[in-house]
Amino acid sequence: MQREDNQFLMFTHLSQLAHFVFPFGGLLVPIVLWQIKKDEILNLESHAKEIINFQISFSIYAIVAGILIILLIGLGFLLIIGLITVIVPVIGAVKAANGEFFKYPLTIQFLK
Repeated sequence: MQREDNQFLMFTHLSQLAHFVFPFGGLLVPIVLWQIKKDEILNLESHAKEIINFQISFSIYAIVAGILIILLIGLGFLLIIGLITVIVPVIGAVKAANGEFFKYPLTIQFLK
């Protein structure tokens, strides 16, 4: 039986910040949390898929921006991407703590 746990959903959103601790942590930690608790936490699947889609999308954007550094325009994009990957997960965490679902901006829907 699944239970509602907004605090765990909030933690799942904040776990994306693990990319500052180790490479790909922002993608791997949410996946691990999802797989461990998927049968216990209500709405975890939809939140986790949104988080994973966001992480994959912004990894692609960062790679493209890295390539665009050659044209001297990628550095600004990397700065913007860096800010978004910090600010948006915090917004998602606050929304989850309040029992709301947050649709991440500029996210490609790989997992539906």
